[in-house]
Amino acid sequence: MDQIIKCLLLKNGDIIISQIMEVDTELGGPDCKLVRPFKMVVSSAEYKLETWLDFTSQTEMMIHSDSILTIVTPTPAILSEYLELIA
Repeated sequence: MDQIIKCLLLKNGDIIISQIMEVDTELGGPDCKLVRPFKMVVSSAEYKLETWLDFTSQTEMMIHSDSILTIVTPTPAILSEYLELIA
């Protein structure tokens, strides 16, 4: 299965780049799996990728899809930087 790597704008304002998978779950449960997510932070008019949740060593996290405002495809430059980080 191919990786689906997307940028997610969350309701709390965070912008995340991650491999994303939809997961079947019980009603009300988290239904999106993020694999190796990184937070995108603006620094000197450029995006810099930082560890999203730096208090854990987990590389897979579950979230509710209703926490996401929108999902978009990353630019080639951001995608390239992300792929270097997870390699």
